This record gives sequence, structure tokens and C-alpha cells, in this order.
Amino acid sequence: MSEGNDSTTTSSVITIEDVQNLVKKKDEIEEQIKAYYDVLEDQKGVGMTGPLVDAGGFPRGDIDVYQVRNARHNVACLQNDHKEIMQQIEEALYRLHAYEREKREKDETQAKAEALEQDRPLPHPFAKVDAVTPGSPASMSGLQVGDEIFEFGTVNSLNFQNLQNIASVVQHSEGKPLSIAVLRSGKKVHLGLTPQRWSGRGLLGCNILPLQR
Repeated sequence: MSEGNDSTTTSSVITIEDVQNLVKKKDEIEEQIKAYYDVLEDQKGVGMTGPLVDAGGFPRGDIDVYQVRNARHNVACLQNDHKEIMQQIEEALYRLHAYEREKREKDETQAKAEALEQDRPLPHPFAKVDAVTPGSPASMSGLQVGDEIFEFGTVNSLNFQNLQNIASVVQHSEGKPLSIAVLRSGKKVHLGLTPQRWSGRGLLGCNILPLQR
């Protein structure tokens, strides 16, 4: 009768649905136990401990001894199952609350970090994306027309002098991912761009213009 350890209690993350499924199993077991107790009640109220033999030591003739024994055996097995499922529910609830607490703390930490990030002044971009060719490395990276670049590999607003700085980084980074940071609609966006040969011209497939500072 026992189903052993339920898989929901061994997975890495417990959900409320997992707990609800365990509670549903518990309710089903309780219904089965009640049904067998009803059987025992119908047998002259013999229950779990009433005698199955008469005063002379013979099987009682006023009850179905086999049915009583079978019901008692099933009740005993189901009670073990019930005890086990209650332990699983307790463990699942503990893990669910622990997961929710950890998630809440992580969300709060992330929210604080985002708030701090928003409070910082936006960096000064030094170049702007004027065109992006579909299917190019630039397009595949997510770079968009209008993006204002404030980091391009090792080039940033402090050391940028002219577009040759970017061209040099691109030439020395063929086949290697570059970290790109842009301002898009007033928000910082970080991208990964790998300069490489493609069907079009150059290694990027975009046009970049310097910004007046």
C-alpha cells in the first residue's frame, strides 16, 4: 500500500502545486481509511480490536471474519501511508517556505541593487549606431539603430578618441566576444558582440558615428 518517498519532496524546488498534490493524496488515504472503518462498523461494530472468536474459541458466526481481517490489515497499511504522507507534507511546507523566503530576500536584494543603479548618473556615450544590417553579427547581438555606445570592449568614454579606437578593437577581436554597453531609451543595455566574417562587408555589419562631446 505504501508509495514510498514522493518525488515532489526530493526535487530541488518545491511549489505550492506539489504541496496541494500531497494534501490531495492525504485526503484520498483518509477517505479509504474511513471506508474500511465503515466496513468494520457494519460488522457488529467489531472495530480494530473486537474479538473474532466466540466464547468457545471458534470463529464468530455473526460476522464475516475474513472481511474484518482484510479491513483491519488495509487500515493498518493506510495508517502507515498516512503517517508517511504527513511527514512529506511537513517537509514540503518547510522547503516551500524556505524557498519563498530565499526568493523574497533575493528579490529585495535585486530591487535595492536596481534602485542604486538607477540613482547613479548615466554614463556619457561616445558613439551612436547609425545603421544595422539584418543578419549581420551586430544584428545577431541585439544592437539597434539609435543605441548610444558608452563601452565597446576596452574602449570607454574616458579613453575614446576617434572611431579608429573601435576599429582597432574589432580587428584584434575577430572571433572573440566583446562586451558592449549602450544607452537605449535612457536605460543601460549590455550586449555581447563577436566580430566575424559574414556575407556582408566588415566584421560587424553596422555603421557607427562619433558623438559630439
